[in-house]
Amino acid sequence: MADLQIVPAGKTVEAQYVEMKVPLYSYGCEKKVKKALAHLKGIYSVHVDYELQKVTVWGICDRYDVLATIKKKRREARFWDCEESSSEKTPSPSPPLMERAPPLFKGEKN
Repeated sequence: MADLQIVPAGKTVEAQYVEMKVPLYSYGCEKKVKKALAHLKGIYSVHVDYELQKVTVWGICDRYDVLATIKKKRREARFWDCEESSSEKTPSPSPPLMERAPPLFKGEKN
């Protein structure tokens, strides 16, 4: 019962693609990811691209359930589109440097 997904009756249900960036260190990792996703209901296919470190899932599923399942095997997994939006952000300005450091000891003279 734990791997069942509940879909509200009022919504139209369509198959969707879920793309994730998943760190894969070997071809054994690829097998682990495929096996973990095989237990989810409604998944039609799983494609793992080892060179791009990308996993594409197609099926009737909730994308957050798919990500949670992947994170059980690879904690650093995230959605593919989140990577693009984070690279567009501008870096925050660095805090101003102190002109002179305060003395370390109470009796120290500068």
